[in-house]
Amino acid sequence: MAMNPPRRIAAEENVAAENPHAATAQLGAARCLLFAYHEMGYGCMEALLKMGAEVAALFTHGDDPHEEIWWRSCADLARTRGVPIHTPERLDQPWIERIAAMRPAIIYSFYYRNLLPDVILRMAPLGAYNLHGSLLPAYRGRAPVNWMLVNGEREAGVTLHHMVARADAGDIVGQRSLAIDDRDTALTLYRKLVPLGVTLLTEMHPLIVAGCAPRRAQDVSRGSYFGRRRPEDGRIDWRWPARRIFNLVRAVTHPYPGAFCWLNGRQLFVWDSRIAAEAGRRGAPGEIVHVVSAGGTVEVAAGEGSLLITRAQFDGAPEGAAAQVLSEVLSEVSRGTGSRTGARLE
Repeated sequence: MAMNPPRRIAAEENVAAENPHAATAQLGAARCLLFAYHEMGYGCMEALLKMGAEVAALFTHGDDPHEEIWWRSCADLARTRGVPIHTPERLDQPWIERIAAMRPAIIYSFYYRNLLPDVILRMAPLGAYNLHGSLLPAYRGRAPVNWMLVNGEREAGVTLHHMVARADAGDIVGQRSLAIDDRDTALTLYRKLVPLGVTLLTEMHPLIVAGCAPRRAQDVSRGSYFGRRRPEDGRIDWRWPARRIFNLVRAVTHPYPGAFCWLNGRQLFVWDSRIAAEAGRRGAPGEIVHVVSAGGTVEVAAGEGSLLITRAQFDGAPEGAAAQVLSEVLSEVSRGTGSRTGARLE
């Protein structure tokens, strides 16, 4: 599916057109303080440094050993550029005083995982801004990319907005959007959003420095808020339609904890799947109705339609093609004939 061209609000175009000198503003004169983590944090920090922005310091997080770390390190980038690095667990009064002494003109938050106290937000005369991975006011809060896929959205995007005490509720500076493809997982979609966010920041930072960036209020009552996802949220209910299960699988597959169900008392992770049928009933929900040994796939009936499991893994065992992983359970079944197996996922 072709991606939609980046969507812009009319006010952004008007501001840029009416302020031809904004692009030549003295970017290095506006001292920036960064709160950044993850790949989006790295990309945006790198963009600011390339633009010649003065970065007073980086506040970031240490990596969690329980997470699958696939992103570049903001701290590593800061070290190569001589930017001071701080990793406080909480921004208490001594840290607030230290930040005030840094005298930031602009504060940016790029996928920093903690809310910043209002007293810190007020320290920056040119504003405090957050880059969020959704088209606000939709999907305020945590894990927007995962939630968008879980809910079957067809469009994603990024929003640069003013930070206020309430999460992701401040006035919007700019937004960019793209289409979500059926082949997208949370990882591939996130990787598409990073350059979109970098482009948005690159366009808006000179306007912020010049004091003429666009600004429009967002109506959070017309949006949505989602909290942090937990590993147990990956539980598959085979009574759901096949598309809903498919969306859950791609939303939490690697590098996330994975969608799972149970077979004969063993936890089974489903890492990759395709929709076999959108409608109709192929069998009881969770029933394995067809095994194709040549393709390594296993077809499972859903509440509506059916799902082809392509990659799977029993807890504590190697990951592999679904038919191979389930071979012991289905050893008595003739493969590839379309016969029902009688085995049922729960």
